[in-house]
Amino acid sequence: MADAQDRHLPASQRRLRKARADGQVPRSRDLAHFMVVAIGSALLVAAAPSAMAWMRQGLQAGLRFDAATLAAPEALTERLADLAYAGLLPALLFGLACLGLSVAAAMVGGGWNFSIKPLQPDFGKLDPLSGLGRMFSPAHLSETLKACLLAALLGSVGALWLRAHLADFHDSLAMPLQAALAHTAASMRGGLGLLLLVLALFAAVDVPLQRRMWRSRLKMSAQELKQEHKESEGSSELKGRIRARMREMARRRMLAAVPSADLVVMNPSHYAVALKYNDAAMAAPRVVAKGADLLALKIRDVARDAKVPVLQAPPLARALYAHTEIDQEVPARLFSAVAQVLAHVYQLRAAMAGRGAMPADLPEIAVLADLDPLAAASGAEATP
Repeated sequence: MADAQDRHLPASQRRLRKARADGQVPRSRDLAHFMVVAIGSALLVAAAPSAMAWMRQGLQAGLRFDAATLAAPEALTERLADLAYAGLLPALLFGLACLGLSVAAAMVGGGWNFSIKPLQPDFGKLDPLSGLGRMFSPAHLSETLKACLLAALLGSVGALWLRAHLADFHDSLAMPLQAALAHTAASMRGGLGLLLLVLALFAAVDVPLQRRMWRSRLKMSAQELKQEHKESEGSSELKGRIRARMREMARRRMLAAVPSADLVVMNPSHYAVALKYNDAAMAAPRVVAKGADLLALKIRDVARDAKVPVLQAPPLARALYAHTEIDQEVPARLFSAVAQVLAHVYQLRAAMAGRGAMPADLPEIAVLADLDPLAAASGAEATP
């Protein structure tokens, strides 16, 4: 009871989806009763002339026989089968129409929902104690009282109408069969309309009531909402481990790309940025790896092991680290500085291959002050 009282929060979308997956949707039996009776009666009224003609033809065919028919005993069986088929076919079609109306009423009340979970065996429902608990639950008692009230109202309306129109049925006894059937059908339309009115009133009340009860049954407590959020989002420890694992994988992929770089720019131990340039496939040099502190030292060691030139250009290293991302091209404002270090590397490689003189030491590479984080910070501190 305390747990039920704690459930005062509306159901979350995840809980609503799970309920629909389990086959729990708001259904109104009164709406199904009204639609089946109303539309079924309309079909019967519309098909009444054709049904009368069909019954007349069937009766005439069933009573017509000759000497040849009497001489063949199996002919009676065949005729009986034909008449049974002719009688069962309309009944079958009408039954299928009522079944379709029931499905349509269920879809109107709760929408289309396909689930096989309600068909799975639940041996817990065989427990008589739990069955008694469900039988005397508030929801079951309310449904029972509502059904009793509906039956009482329908019986009362029907009885009062029959009492008021008893003379009309008495008059039909003196009429020929066809006229009596037409007179009785016309008299019963009024009573059927009153019964449909009662069913319509109950359906109009029951549809929103079932939706409200369905949402009330799915209400959640604060603890359930917190637990659901934890399950859907994942615990902070698990998310932390996942993020750490992803960072480690990205770090390994980045370090694996360092041997393919053309050079590494450092500052001299705080930042390291590995660049690669292929004039045939790239519009500008591309960053294949970057890191700070320990990761920068790791990039330097991997580059040296792979014989990749490592150049000291602190302002450029800081600017590249601050304004580029992995697999991103160098910004246009850094093209000139990067071109200087690339030219130095190409001259160095040519000299080592014996195709030119050894270049002088790399001159100091300057970048725009707003691109160098250290220079920008120093300028901000110096500004009064």
